Amino acid sequence: MERFELTEGNLTKMGVKEAIGERRAYHSLQDIEITRDLVMDLAECAQLAPSCFNSQPWRFIFAYDQDILKRLRGTLSKGNEWAHFASMIVAVFSKEDLDCVIKERKYYLFDCGVATAFMILRATELGIVAHPIAGYSEEMVKEILGIPSEMRVIALVIVGKHSRTMRRNLSEKQIRIEKRRPDRLPLEEFVYMNAFKKD
Repeated sequence: MERFELTEGNLTKMGVKEAIGERRAYHSLQDIEITRDLVMDLAECAQLAPSCFNSQPWRFIFAYDQDILKRLRGTLSKGNEWAHFASMIVAVFSKEDLDCVIKERKYYLFDCGVATAFMILRATELGIVAHPIAGYSEEMVKEILGIPSEMRVIALVIVGKHSRTMRRNLSEKQIRIEKRRPDRLPLEEFVYMNAFKKD
């Protein structure tokens, strides 16, 4: 297992746009040792995210104990077996009344997403993969991590170091994605100037 030290030597000094460009949802992972310093660093970046009226609705559990990771593997869907090699799994959770509800707009999911994105970009800057997933049993995750029933587990973030050696349990599609970033929509398909214009 590679020991990850949160030191000046590990910082890549990339700018925000560069971190956005470097971020990838890799599936092929190798082990790193997770330290409290690393967890606190990622949490501090999430802490600085904007939220409606500064409500800060996000809650995170940083799970890196080997026994807990082993139990969490049983919550993952078949397509997420690659995440069995995670060094850490971060559970992102919240509930509606921790954030603004303005008319029918519920902000907690959006605000938790922004905080999670801040954490993912910081991980990218540190040379770590932080890959959010939706394929898991929410009830099993809650039970294992002791998350109250009224909370929603919004996402799990799979954390590790990218391995250039392809893991045997990757699907053909996952192997293709490892080698080449999936295509993005052209800007003209989702960017509108001044008003929405139908084709």
